[in-house]
Amino acid sequence: MRARLILLVSALALGSCGQEADNSSTNRPQIKVRGATQDALHDLDAMNLAIALKRAIYGAGYRCKRITDAGFVGEYQNLDMWMAHCVEDRGGSRDWAIFTGPDGSAQVRDCRDVPGSGLPLCEIKKRPKGKFGTVG
Repeated sequence: MRARLILLVSALALGSCGQEADNSSTNRPQIKVRGATQDALHDLDAMNLAIALKRAIYGAGYRCKRITDAGFVGEYQNLDMWMAHCVEDRGGSRDWAIFTGPDGSAQVRDCRDVPGSGLPLCEIKKRPKGKFGTVG
């Protein structure tokens, strides 16, 4: 009986020789999902980007009279983060974070709510070509 146990342990030990520890959770490749809409936003000029971001802001139920500055902030998980600076008729302004998803969806957050949330800060890293007009 004891000989069988020693033989079994020896067989298991030999079977595991040369095998590294299972690090599948740390060696998994990152899967990046992108959508055509996400990629298309990067190709827009300033005027058309302002129109697209303004539609997302209105679609989320917020107001934005005129976008005077906007651009790409960075990636957050599978989302692209954009920022738009909106100016109202009465002189007030507000910065919006717009997250675009691979399915064409958009999530809008007030940039004042971003610090401390774990989301990237509303700092434009790449602006589109052209100038922002009076999209109103």
